[in-house]
Amino acid sequence: MGQAQTEQQRRQYLEAMGIQSWSLRQSQSADETLTSTETVVSPTIQAESAAPVAEKGIELPAVVTDWAGLQAEVSVCSRCELSQHRQQTVFGSGNRNADWLIIGEAPGAEEDAQGEPFVGPSGKLLNQMLLAIGLKREDVYIANIVKCRPADDRDPRVAEAAACEIYLKQQIALIQPKLIFAVGRIAAQNLLKSDQKVGDMRGQRFEYGETKIPLVVSYHPAYLLRMPSAKRKAWQDLLLARQILNNE
Repeated sequence: MGQAQTEQQRRQYLEAMGIQSWSLRQSQSADETLTSTETVVSPTIQAESAAPVAEKGIELPAVVTDWAGLQAEVSVCSRCELSQHRQQTVFGSGNRNADWLIIGEAPGAEEDAQGEPFVGPSGKLLNQMLLAIGLKREDVYIANIVKCRPADDRDPRVAEAAACEIYLKQQIALIQPKLIFAVGRIAAQNLLKSDQKVGDMRGQRFEYGETKIPLVVSYHPAYLLRMPSAKRKAWQDLLLARQILNNE
């Protein structure tokens, strides 16, 4: 694929995000992107360590050290009421050795039907967001705070997120990502044990619990589809995440 065609595709991905005036200068390296404002990494804000699930009165599942065992355990999980309405669990997908771990909120109807996170319109937009910074979907790992679809696509309840937390922690331990990109309020608040709004959390570098993995908060692709004006901020969040990762 020629350079002109590659650049044309890249501009199409950016336009899908509402970014129409960005281009690479010839003098820049392949890893540098022209932005209208300089991205500044704010001082690290350490998140409160995640409280053990056992302290919340929830029986812990067995801790497994391999992907097959963990996925098998999740597939038969009945630790909260979400298991009563699902078609199947949505474990996660992608590169299990990825530098980027993208964590969303909960499966929707299409995810529940297909057993894969971020499919449908929000998944297509996420793919475009990744392509805009030079990543493919298969380059990252994608998971959700909970593995089952909440009825009527409501937000997961606190107890439901707590019941599923041990599975996500084990996925993080297996992947050992260099960066977590949390999309949406539910993901950000659960990962950081915070009640702040997404708009107040984005634009900063956090760290996830005791792992100290850098974490960046952004808007959920489903929100961006409803509020296209926020796409430019999401683009800035992606640049911040990439900058942090490149500096690690």
